[in-house]
Amino acid sequence: MNNEEKWSDKYNEIANGAKNIKSRIDKDDLVEDLKDSFKNTIENTTQLIKNIIQNIESTVSDKEIKKETKEVVNYINSELKNLLYETENKFTEVFNLDSVFEEE
Repeated sequence: MNNEEKWSDKYNEIANGAKNIKSRIDKDDLVEDLKDSFKNTIENTTQLIKNIIQNIESTVSDKEIKKETKEVVNYINSELKNLLYETENKFTEVFNLDSVFEEE
């Protein structure tokens, strides 16, 4: 192998390394953006549920209707918590798998 081929190979290795680094940085930024967006969605949903409960408390006068409505809202809240827990576990699994594959 002559010097030109050696330099060409080294250049290709460096170029590929730079592409991999850029890809990794872009992927990390995307993951962070996704995490931030997910966190904001959770916070907004939490605030909405609190507002619904406050509105029920302040506007509904019938005790039975108030009780039933709050039960429905609490059920929805419980389902959302379960969904968030499942989603968090899926994210964790995916990102941990990515880490394992990247190390190989």
